[in-house]
Amino acid sequence: MKRRTPSNQRISRRGLLKGFAAAAGLAGAGATSLLHRPRPAYSRQRDGNDPRFLITLAAAGGASIIDAMLAIRHSESENFETVNCFPDEEVKSIEGSPLRGVDRSSSRVGPIPFGYTARQSEFVAKHKQDMLVATLTSTSVNHTVAQKRAVTGNNAWAGRTLAEAVATQYGVDCPLANVNMSIGGYLEPGDDRSVPGFARSEPVAQAALWPLSLDGRQGFSDGPDSDVLELARSLRDDELDPESVFYRTFELSDRLERWQRQRSAARTFEELDLISKLNFFPESEDFPLSDYGLRSSPDAARLNQLFPDAVSDPLEAQAALAFLLIKYRVSTAVTISPSFAGVLFGGRLVNPPLAYDFSHTDHRDGQALMWNRMLSIADRLIGLLKSEEYADTGESLWDRTLIHVATDFGRSKERTGAAANFGSGHDLNNGVLLISPLVNGNRVLGGVDPNTGLTYGFDPITGDPDPNRTMAEAEIFAGITEVLGLDTAGVGLPSVPAMVRPA
Repeated sequence: MKRRTPSNQRISRRGLLKGFAAAAGLAGAGATSLLHRPRPAYSRQRDGNDPRFLITLAAAGGASIIDAMLAIRHSESENFETVNCFPDEEVKSIEGSPLRGVDRSSSRVGPIPFGYTARQSEFVAKHKQDMLVATLTSTSVNHTVAQKRAVTGNNAWAGRTLAEAVATQYGVDCPLANVNMSIGGYLEPGDDRSVPGFARSEPVAQAALWPLSLDGRQGFSDGPDSDVLELARSLRDDELDPESVFYRTFELSDRLERWQRQRSAARTFEELDLISKLNFFPESEDFPLSDYGLRSSPDAARLNQLFPDAVSDPLEAQAALAFLLIKYRVSTAVTISPSFAGVLFGGRLVNPPLAYDFSHTDHRDGQALMWNRMLSIADRLIGLLKSEEYADTGESLWDRTLIHVATDFGRSKERTGAAANFGSGHDLNNGVLLISPLVNGNRVLGGVDPNTGLTYGFDPITGDPDPNRTMAEAEIFAGITEVLGLDTAGVGLPSVPAMVRPA
């Protein structure tokens, strides 16, 4: 039966999409097209390989580990006037932990006259048992190159990304095993051509709008019913396309075959009602979903409470969608990241221009604001995942999840005259943060020289600090694959058991 719509709300589905976009400051934008790849016929369920989940929280622009968990106090450095270290009172020790937190506030961020308050110590105190910091020296200070190397371990596994590796092993039964909402090199696919199609990433440009693209019929107030739509699709697939000149010309093309299978995947999304399950916007006057036959996710109310700015803040929208993708087993690997665009609303600077790379202008406040933003997102995701049971094992989803705070690179360590405000450049020397019940938590693997601000490495087997060693991208990549239980037989990765939580 045709749904009647009040005359003052007669807008098309396109109009509804524009309404969402306008509310997010994205008027005129549309949902991205689906790039789903076909799944093989076999099922992961038969081999008992229970999945683990990867959330890559990409610190776009370059997060400095010595502005967070490895912060240095003035009193600890002989060269505090020329090295990036903090007044003693801003670096908080965490009881029973080698990890630290930087707590500071400011009335402005560089030339931007909006203040912030950062309390890293609260996050560390809450999650220390699941936090592992491993030092790292990367190989590029070019954003795009370094970002891709951060998730491929500098081509450690024939160029496949960590997300592709996780999706390959654990995502066979997922409708979209690998969803990527990030930017730059973090968004690029890996270079390993042997990665199966279903494990390659589905790029999502706008998390708030994307769920509305997962159904070919819902959202039209006067659209065709499902039987008519299915008849039209069958006519297209079975009669019209095969007889077309284009089809006959490219009949043997792998790309054409892939496109056909991608297109047929729409039926799966509709059967699973993903347009509803992944829609985290609640019914409201601004978004009269029911007038168009649409529904909110059962989780919409609590997601809007936890991510109240999701309409306007792309990272909050990505985080909300990431949770739903994992909860409903749509994906086993999800990548999210802040953008390089500034986000300012409600009298608050939420995301500085260039994200972490705003450190060129104001290192200390740019890093503090962005670390606070990333840890806040991680904290809310952890809480959500802890609240969801995994099957009937007594585990939560969090018990099987790793958050990898990937970063382009570090930042330069120098300043002049103990300056509180200074700019920094790109630097290969840094560290990485992993958060998960699966990691060897409440640990710092490696360390930092307080007189130079440079981090040093560790023994990959025992985890003992080694001031004469640095850690390569491939070693951190390999350690993460071990944490996630990936089958790397024959790959030739180094062994880094120091990163894995002991049984």
